[in-house]
Amino acid sequence: MREPAFWYRPRSLPSYALWPLGAVYGAITERRMLRQGADAGIPVICVGNYHVGGAGKTPTVLALTRLLRGLGETVVVLSRGYGGRLKGPVMVDRERHSAADVGDEPLMMARDVPVAVARDRLDGVALAKSQGATVILMDDGFQNPRLLKDASLIVIDSERGLGNGEVFPAGPLRAPLKAQLARTDALVLIGEGRAANDVAAELAKRNKPELRARLKADAASLAQLLGKRVLAFAGIGDPDRFFRTLRANGIDVARTRPFADHHMFSREDIAALAAEAQREQLTLVTTEKDLARLRGMEGVPDGIVAFAVQLEFDEPEKLERLISEQLYKARERRFSRR
Repeated sequence: MREPAFWYRPRSLPSYALWPLGAVYGAITERRMLRQGADAGIPVICVGNYHVGGAGKTPTVLALTRLLRGLGETVVVLSRGYGGRLKGPVMVDRERHSAADVGDEPLMMARDVPVAVARDRLDGVALAKSQGATVILMDDGFQNPRLLKDASLIVIDSERGLGNGEVFPAGPLRAPLKAQLARTDALVLIGEGRAANDVAAELAKRNKPELRARLKADAASLAQLLGKRVLAFAGIGDPDRFFRTLRANGIDVARTRPFADHHMFSREDIAALAAEAQREQLTLVTTEKDLARLRGMEGVPDGIVAFAVQLEFDEPEKLERLISEQLYKARERRFSRR
């Protein structure tokens, strides 16, 4: 789905009209979040959102993977495989699987880290442990009670924040904010904006840290695009964030084409994009996640550039200290129960 525009505006008639549904949805989700999850037996770090849609979870997961490996850990990412047909548990194989099998995000991440896809997260834990995992990085699932999380890092786009602050469908929140704040161990704010400063202040009252980060463009991607006029397209939670990132890196974005989150491109979509790019002599550019969904499709033109980014933290030593402390506490809790 595409996010309704009114979610990111001051409270309006649609949000008031949908408030009763949001209240019911939020109450159900909040009650579910109170359940005690099963213990994986090894540390589980969850990277999640308070809201539906994208904010930068995937780059955060990959940044944490690099950090954990530097600490000597063996990392396996656990994903539900949203958008894929396989229920799992299955380890993602980029040679065998497509985005239609396992979802675009797992397929993209599997280039850098082992990824277990499982609708039932406990089955995914067993598979991850069979791969020698010492730490599980849980991609999304913050509101899901099935599995005990040892630490939960919440990602927010600092430019957009949490919109009107209402619960779905009246707004973008997946559950009442207060209930989600209570289960948060750290906040990752991506970008230079101030839209999430109030949330950070609330967490600071609970002695929960705020970690500032920004997306840095891959040098090879930039080299392919600088000096060219581009047609940028994206089917992610916030396509405008992708377009802003391109422009912020000095890329001449002549045309933009947003699609719904996890959009499965048709031949007609690709043909129209290719024709427009050729007609106006533009270079096609998209996200790595979108390009993952295009892998193996017939009729995809050569020369589509995937604009790769990495998440860099302003204070990496602060993040390393937080993760090290959480790992120590998780293992100490399990040792004390023996």
